[in-house]
Amino acid sequence: MLNYAFRRLLSTIPVLWIAITACFFVLRLAPGGPFDGERPLPEAIKQNLAAHYNLDKSLFEQYLIYLGKLLQGDLGPSFINQDFTVSEQLLVGLPYTLIIGGLAFFLSILLGITAGILGSVYRNRLPDYLIGMIILTGLVLPNFLVAPILQLFFGLKLEWLPVGGWGGGALSHIVLPVVVLALPHVARISRLTRGAMIEVMHSNFIRTARSKGLGGGSIVWRHALKPTLTPVVSYLGPAASYLLTGSLVVETIFGLPGIGRYFINAALNRDYGMVLGTVVFYMILIVVLNLIVDILYAWLDPRVRSR
Repeated sequence: MLNYAFRRLLSTIPVLWIAITACFFVLRLAPGGPFDGERPLPEAIKQNLAAHYNLDKSLFEQYLIYLGKLLQGDLGPSFINQDFTVSEQLLVGLPYTLIIGGLAFFLSILLGITAGILGSVYRNRLPDYLIGMIILTGLVLPNFLVAPILQLFFGLKLEWLPVGGWGGGALSHIVLPVVVLALPHVARISRLTRGAMIEVMHSNFIRTARSKGLGGGSIVWRHALKPTLTPVVSYLGPAASYLLTGSLVVETIFGLPGIGRYFINAALNRDYGMVLGTVVFYMILIVVLNLIVDILYAWLDPRVRSR
């Protein structure tokens, strides 16, 4: 297992390097710049700013400087908010993003696996049809459409939940963002679980367990659940990626003080340092999460380790 984990870790290094390199050059070669506002700055000030941020150097030199700082854990300066570096701003918003994304992640797993098992147990019956209807809704409607609908219904019409804000982390303030973020992944995990469970329940070892007189509950939880989770675990890596990127939109809609706020403001203000730092940070986080999922997948299926 340790050898497999080490091999997977080594394979992530070139992936990260290629992604960071592509992101750096795409942003730097894009038209416009962080100091191109409606009121143009005097040329002397622009030259001083360019020298301060190493923008007067060649593109390759800028890349080497950025890569060197990145290896030291420095995501670079913010071109607009000069009082704080990119790393400092991200550390402020990171706890809020992790709370919302983490709760949505675990809610997706819990509800998705439960709904998938119920759908397979009650296959082609009323519970299966009801779950399928909810799943279809979660797959079809995007979160930027679901969010205002829930805000309008539960926040303004019923007045059960606040429509936005952090509220000191109160449960009432995070229910709607977590539900909106988790809903599409509940649907996908449920479909994967249902399909895998139906396939596993027709396996030979399940027939053997039935022939020994085991009940349906024991067969599902003791024998069928672990092989059923294999395709679900393989989806958790992409799911974590979607949750992180989707949280940018959800945080903006609900006015949450997470990383999404800094990213949107940076994009609007052409703060390329903040945009690049946020993208690189997300890429590193996603690669680490996928690495964890790969190791968990190898634990569930030992055949993967020998590949």
